[in-house]
Amino acid sequence: MKIHELAQKTGLTAPSIRFYEKEGLLDTRHVKRRDNNYRDYCEEAVEHLLMIKEVQAAGFTLAEFKELDEACNAADELVTQRAAIFIRRKIAAVGQRIAELEQVQTYLTSKLAEMLQEVNASTQVSTTAPTLEVERSLSEPHFKGRSDHY
Repeated sequence: MKIHELAQKTGLTAPSIRFYEKEGLLDTRHVKRRDNNYRDYCEEAVEHLLMIKEVQAAGFTLAEFKELDEACNAADELVTQRAAIFIRRKIAAVGQRIAELEQVQTYLTSKLAEMLQEVNASTQVSTTAPTLEVERSLSEPHFKGRSDHY
């Protein structure tokens, strides 16, 4: 299949597919050159590119994917063990990142509680309208037309 069809099947752009090929993530198993020098991609290329998208969504870098792919395609008996070690390392890194994010969440929650206590202490008014208005304004994007900031 041509690159346009591959792009449609994978949801990737043609330049992205060419980039993956240039980086060695698509090889002769996935793409061959025709006599007219056009690329001809096989169905396995679709599966491989979808796998790349999945592992990136899971937090793997392209270099990590390449290392894992090479480990899985090595022609020896230790392939499963090497792949398992690699995946365990990634699971540990994800766990570390989760712990870091939980610390940030705890910190932000405590800062919010402190701020709300200060506001309540300084106003001595037990109305929720100002608090709701502040929370509403904080939830709105600050840049018109750019909702991807939050």
